[in-house]
Amino acid sequence: MDRAYRSEHIVMAAIHYEDGIKREHQPANIKSGIVVGGLRHTHCLMTLHYLLGENYKVSLAGPRNQGFVTSNNRFVFRKEALTIAIKRNQLICNPHNPRIGLFSEDLY
Repeated sequence: MDRAYRSEHIVMAAIHYEDGIKREHQPANIKSGIVVGGLRHTHCLMTLHYLLGENYKVSLAGPRNQGFVTSNNRFVFRKEALTIAIKRNQLICNPHNPRIGLFSEDLY
């Protein structure tokens, strides 16, 4: 395991909205769609609302995934994010719901 991977930590909450469009400057493991980051997932949802306008309600029922962006520029789902945060000693409290995974409130 290389040093960069061992030092990977959670940077921010994020939502991956998959719309099938290929874009540059997305996390390394995202082939299409857009990843919106923010302090909390609510901030990400509001940004999607601003971006999608009238399609916001479609986005709530459509293909979106809540997770986090790491220091290695990867989008990870909540469960993997919790594993990373525990390994890097990032939690400020016991996880809110370990069965679901990490919540931003567990970090800050």
